[in-house]
Amino acid sequence: MALSRAGRILLESRYLLPGESISGMFARAACVGGTEERERFRWMMEELLFLPNSPTLMNAGVPGGQLSACFVLPVEDSITGIFRTLRQMALIHKSGGGTGFSFSRIRPAGDVVGQTAGVASGPLPFIQVFDEATRALKQGGKRRGANMGVLACSHPDIREFIRAKRGGGLRNFNLSVGFDHTFFSRLAGNAEYELINPRNGEVWETLETREIWDELCTAAWECGDPGILFLDRINEKNPVPGLGPIESTNPCGEQPLLPYESCNLGSVNLARCVRQGEIDTELLSGVVRSGVAFLDAVIDANSYPVPEIQERSRATRKIGLGVMGLADALISMDVAYASPEGRSCTEGMMRHIQEEAHAASEEIGTRKGSFPAIDQSWYTHAMRNATVTTVAPTGSLHLIAGTSSGIEPLFSLAFSRTINGTVLRFVHPAVARCIGSMPGGNSLMERVKRTGSVQDLPIGDHVKELFRTAPEIEPEIHVRMQASVQQYVDNAVSKTVNIPEDATPSDISGIFLLARELGCKGITVYRYNSRADQVLMRGCGACRVDVPAKE
Repeated sequence: MALSRAGRILLESRYLLPGESISGMFARAACVGGTEERERFRWMMEELLFLPNSPTLMNAGVPGGQLSACFVLPVEDSITGIFRTLRQMALIHKSGGGTGFSFSRIRPAGDVVGQTAGVASGPLPFIQVFDEATRALKQGGKRRGANMGVLACSHPDIREFIRAKRGGGLRNFNLSVGFDHTFFSRLAGNAEYELINPRNGEVWETLETREIWDELCTAAWECGDPGILFLDRINEKNPVPGLGPIESTNPCGEQPLLPYESCNLGSVNLARCVRQGEIDTELLSGVVRSGVAFLDAVIDANSYPVPEIQERSRATRKIGLGVMGLADALISMDVAYASPEGRSCTEGMMRHIQEEAHAASEEIGTRKGSFPAIDQSWYTHAMRNATVTTVAPTGSLHLIAGTSSGIEPLFSLAFSRTINGTVLRFVHPAVARCIGSMPGGNSLMERVKRTGSVQDLPIGDHVKELFRTAPEIEPEIHVRMQASVQQYVDNAVSKTVNIPEDATPSDISGIFLLARELGCKGITVYRYNSRADQVLMRGCGACRVDVPAKE
């Protein structure tokens, strides 16, 4: 088991039960499967070829253990309904899950409240209540909760929603505006747009479509929020339309879900599937098929926090098998992430994963039975899971696996990170091997440590392209990579479009519209240094390197 020091610290501080070893944790998690599957499940986790989402590693085998990462809860337009959902959110956060909500059904600020002849406060004060409740909770005593708040672009309070995180508010929420085809057709025609009161369907206000759009792009420029969900496109791809429309996603946006659905996520480590400079497709196929079986087994092993979630989750049996380590895999294959070859190679890997994952779900469906709501779906053949693939950000998992996160390029070639009070300094090992072996390598590596980049070093262009970091990649390439991957993913793709500090709101508008054009289901941008609480900074100073990024 080739765990890095960072991976060990993270597991020992958050994941292991009292007295448990890391091998014991993987064996415990493997017990979600049947007797004949457990050894295979344990092996692929110990080899860091596949890891399930954090709640599964933390809670599998624990009485009452909740194993899912993603939930969406409904928010009704009533005090009773809103606070019922708040209670359910607390139970989910306590068990380690994240929650998404659409607040689009809540009547706008200033509307009438029938029973009291009062005046409605609108969605924003209730979102703030959810945010404060999240702040007061700590998930399972191990981490704070995370939320996604969605508001339809046609809601009368949309401008206040767009501005909600400017200045640092709602720190426990990601926000996304839910857009539809009507908005973009009006935007393209420079026409007016109607805001609709969800209580009665009447027009509340008419304004310039461009006013909403410019407000959104300015807010995203200032603080990274809100992002965008293309709800019309999400629902075009909704595999069970008979159960109703999708209105929200999980906190990082990769998992569109119906109200009361949950989803188990897991990620294949692409970097571990590279052999002699090429993807070992036989190994990858085996890991994908076993990953599907593992995530499907979690559905039955799970202890759900509320009865409605158990009922809906077992009706659709959604899972989300994704990837991590894409950037590291491409480096191992000597392919630059930002090159046409990088995108083509990625498409090939994702196409293969999609085909193998669907074949595995179909085979399990034939053997064990399809998901119960299949008669409400578009499937005409046996299928165990309504959705099979997702690309998650793998925030903690990639640290455990010692690889790059999700499908992101490397953010920096050298950086510092604090894990459980320990400051760890990272330099990417491939960079250390490549640059360190050059004439004057020690001096060059000191510059890499200070800046996190090789772009200003006196080295060849190919090496510069191979190690180009996320902030050094043009935003259009980020969007095109996300769109390429989305073609071969059932759910959605978590991806950040990094933009330079000197970018403008107009640049962000172009990025959002390109994502719409290319078929993405949503899009998020982040302008470097636009938040005071930015987690990662490039470079780790002129410092000794305590630990490599992976071992």
